[in-house]
Amino acid sequence: MDIKLAEALLRRKELQQKVELLKKFRDNQIYYEIRGQRAKVTEGLEEINANYPKLELNQVTKEYDFAARQLRLIDAAIQNANWTVNIQADAMVMEDFKS
Repeated sequence: MDIKLAEALLRRKELQQKVELLKKFRDNQIYYEIRGQRAKVTEGLEEINANYPKLELNQVTKEYDFAARQLRLIDAAIQNANWTVNIQADAMVMEDFKS
């Protein structure tokens, strides 16, 4: 697929942000932590409060792996362009300052 370099750079930025967000979920392990509290209200009656996971580990891992792979591939394509594509520029931009 041929895309403009500007599009690839924007996609890389999007993917980098997504990977960073997913990494926070994965590293903080907030997606599967289950916490519960049990309190006795009266004799024979208890109040139970529990937080259940909204995400499963495999969901976060799969999406993180997918986005990270996309990021690596687009970054490799951009890096390849950095070393193989020639651009037009005035010759003076490559000269050193002369006093």
